[in-house]
Amino acid sequence: MDRLNAKLYMQNCYILKENERLRKKAQLLNQENQALLTELKQRLAKTAANKASGNGNTAPGVRAPLPDLNTAPPAHTAGHEKTKKAAAN
Repeated sequence: MDRLNAKLYMQNCYILKENERLRKKAQLLNQENQALLTELKQRLAKTAANKASGNGNTAPGVRAPLPDLNTAPPAHTAGHEKTKKAAAN
């Protein structure tokens, strides 16, 4: 019986450790998602402001092209290496 309890205890410890690792990874991914969402909102607001200021030279009923979101590097790139290193641990 003691042997079974010891085995179950070790499995429980492993599961707790894995849960903590996954929780940290999820937290880092959430932070990255929030940074990307903020950046997207800023770019969309900038595009809307440019349109409102008279830069929309399209005919009525014709949609203006969507902004190229790949023109500037993402704001989260600097912290990306930290994310990779933390995820590797």
